[in-house]
Amino acid sequence: MTEEKIESNPETEETKSNSVVDMLLSKNQQQTLDSETMILETQKRVWAALKKGYEYSGLIDESDQFLRKNVFSKLDMVVLYVDLVGSTTMTLEMPPEKIAIIISSFSQEMAAVIRQHHGYVLKFVGDAVIGYFVGDKMQTGDNAVNCAKSMISIIQKGINPILNQYDYPDLMVKIGVDFGQNIVVRYGADVDNSHVDLMGPAMNIAAKIQNMAKPNQILIGSDVYQRLHPSYQKDFIQVVWTKEEWKYRSRTTGETYNVYEFKG
Repeated sequence: MTEEKIESNPETEETKSNSVVDMLLSKNQQQTLDSETMILETQKRVWAALKKGYEYSGLIDESDQFLRKNVFSKLDMVVLYVDLVGSTTMTLEMPPEKIAIIISSFSQEMAAVIRQHHGYVLKFVGDAVIGYFVGDKMQTGDNAVNCAKSMISIIQKGINPILNQYDYPDLMVKIGVDFGQNIVVRYGADVDNSHVDLMGPAMNIAAKIQNMAKPNQILIGSDVYQRLHPSYQKDFIQVVWTKEEWKYRSRTTGETYNVYEFKG
């Protein structure tokens, strides 16, 4: 894809991109995009962001509405953390305004992938994005794994080729996923405007798992692995860490909490 092709008819490209954004944010979960289309549309949006600060909103609105309806409820869910690798190095090598655009584009694209896989976008934390998946306990694990795989594919095949044309470094991510019960909390008495968030073991362990991941590695907790379809389980192998590296224990058995790596 060349810059000239993208600029040849900006109104048409913007219309197409907006239609895809509408699909990504749609509540109709029957609408899906194939991976090639997602990659192409990602490239268009990243091009636009680098040139004129293209942005789209609404990615956390559905999560906010869902959480407000379930304040103080305990919910079973799969939590996914995706964190950008090397952003500190980027700040030393690139203009601040470009770093801001790249991190913003990364965050928005990762959020769009979460929505496309029937998850909710909880929040953006620095250069990390947190999502969660609720519903059928078996399906949510599969959805989260598919989401994680799509994230890496979007970065490698969609975002990085565009950045390379500007001589910017490749982006890489670390992804951690866990399952468990979290409680919806509201900070304040204002039902409509007070901040809402999630708290619980799954949030904490997913963050710890993500922190242990290597660049472009997907790690999942045992509680997620046990809920995956057998065809998905075969793509994972157990990670072996020393007791010093990994000290967390299962919330049900008291034994060391196993973590699995996606091998594909």
